[in-house]
Amino acid sequence: MTMGTRVYVARLAGLPVFDPNGDRVGRVRDGVVRLRTTTRPPQVVGLVAEMALRRRIFLPIGRITSMDAENVVLSSGSLNLRRFEKRPNELLVIEDLLDRRVEVVPEHGEGAATPGVVVDIGMDLNRNNEWLVTRVAVREHTGRLTRRGHVFQAEYERVRGLVGPTDTQGTSNLLALLEQMRPADMANALQDLPDARRNEVAAALSDRTLADVLEELPEHDQVEILVRLDRERAADVLERMDPDDAADLLAELPKAEQTVLLDLMEPEEADPVRQLMNYRPGTAGSVMTSEPVILTPDTTVAEALARIREPELSPVVAAQVFVARAPSATPSGKYLGMVHFQRLLREAPSSILGGIVDNDIEPLRPDAPLAEIIKRMATYDLVAMPVIDSTRRLVGAVTVDDVLDHSLPRDWRERDNLGADETDEVTL
Repeated sequence: MTMGTRVYVARLAGLPVFDPNGDRVGRVRDGVVRLRTTTRPPQVVGLVAEMALRRRIFLPIGRITSMDAENVVLSSGSLNLRRFEKRPNELLVIEDLLDRRVEVVPEHGEGAATPGVVVDIGMDLNRNNEWLVTRVAVREHTGRLTRRGHVFQAEYERVRGLVGPTDTQGTSNLLALLEQMRPADMANALQDLPDARRNEVAAALSDRTLADVLEELPEHDQVEILVRLDRERAADVLERMDPDDAADLLAELPKAEQTVLLDLMEPEEADPVRQLMNYRPGTAGSVMTSEPVILTPDTTVAEALARIREPELSPVVAAQVFVARAPSATPSGKYLGMVHFQRLLREAPSSILGGIVDNDIEPLRPDAPLAEIIKRMATYDLVAMPVIDSTRRLVGAVTVDDVLDHSLPRDWRERDNLGADETDEVTL
């Protein structure tokens, strides 16, 4: 990095971090600013990077050799795996400073200050090799609903309210960053926010995005966010979750609240959730999805491939189609078998599923215990298994992600339970 290079911290969010050998070690999630006891500008002392298993670590700024629009490169492959914790005199750029409401005083000290919100923080390298906060990118607050204020840059010294109470923060710019992430990464970022800020940001997400994020959060965080929503909004979000995830979340609520929310949901969305909640915990019925891809035997291979290409389907659900007599919604007509997507790719587009169906694996029953499910999926190298009732109607499918979710400890999504000694220093 050359002397005088200016870097805007929020623009680094999500960039890959590489060691000197070119191996990727994680992604940038935030920048760490240390406050001064004097009037000198705050110092940027490092970055927060997210590694595998959602572990966030601190990267000292002195170990970074380059930062650009493509990546961040370290000078050493030696990393301290201690979980990052913010110190009392430190702030995080994205978590604490983005969306702050500030005022920018005129350059020559004359006239009224301009109100606005922080959209980024610029840092410069000085002669002592310190990265200091020197510029603040601010979006002007116009007070008009019809016009969005323009973005301008101001010297740090001209900005008032940058460091102050957290109730002067909005959510728009943080949301813009979060929405570029995968749901699992977004959920991880939300876990790092203070409770009030997390709930505010979650409430500002769209129903679809919030549903995806809730599916990736620990149960207590799911409940905390859901109960902060008004009941109509909570029901809308539950409708957009996978039925098995919605059932798991509702099971954490008091019975009376479950009833209210289920009654507020659309009947066609609530019915499969109610059915899943009737199964005994730890069985195929309680962990299965009630919305696998179900097609009739006269469906062509071309039609089946078009169906599994639909973007809203998860990879494990789209990995195979289940073939049953009409109706094609669960509980379906008589179950006939399944066809893996690789078989679909090998067959002529005009072939019908009834002629290529695989029916030599006995389906699960709803009361099958988790241990049996795991053993059978491992035996046959399957990513999903059908679940049928006593009349051989397809009622759902257990997927490998369902099995993993219910096999791991209940707190596996918690950052504090990810394993690895926090004092370990490793060389990658």
